[in-house]
Amino acid sequence: MKINDKIVDKISGLCKLEFTGEEREAIKKDMNKMLDFVGKLEEIDTEGIEPLIHISDEVNVLRPDIAVVSITQEEALKNAPKKDSTYFKIPKVLNQ
Repeated sequence: MKINDKIVDKISGLCKLEFTGEEREAIKKDMNKMLDFVGKLEEIDTEGIEPLIHISDEVNVLRPDIAVVSITQEEALKNAPKKDSTYFKIPKVLNQ
């Protein structure tokens, strides 16, 4: 399969992008390179190899939920340009 102008138009429409002139040619060239690269996978002999569904056999491996203090409130406020006791002071964002 080769990428042509019709396919570029369809994909650019889906992506809400516009390609003109040299851009269109560059995109077609890049897309054709990608297809050629993926096409190389067809050359690989996969006879007798099971499909890989998951990278590992482990299921739902979770870390222990342990609370760890990585930075204290005082350390966080040290570099604050403005602070009010234990809070960051910032300019008003809303007019209300």
